[in-house]
Amino acid sequence: MDTATIRFTLEERRSALEAELGELTAVPRDPAAAVSFGKRIGDGTTEAVERLTKVGAAEQLDAMRADVVRALEKLDDGTYGLCDRCGASIPDERLEARPWSVLCVRCASLR
Repeated sequence: MDTATIRFTLEERRSALEAELGELTAVPRDPAAAVSFGKRIGDGTTEAVERLTKVGAAEQLDAMRADVVRALEKLDDGTYGLCDRCGASIPDERLEARPWSVLCVRCASLR
């Protein structure tokens, strides 16, 4: 892929991630509503589980967004395709599958 295509792909991915994060982190209509817990699974427990699930998903999306932003920075400074941790080249296959990869497979597994 050429630099312009990579940049376009990364910017599209960043926009999509930001939109997803916006939906996940939107304040509920009644944020002051109490979440109650009881001995049985009810609306309060279900709501709490949903909130925890959303927090986890938002954390993952935010981490991916950070990698996308970093990959765009690397395009600008000429280091795209090099691992941020060890400096080795990131294989083309990995970059084609995940253009926002900023770590080689070995370093990513250490993360």
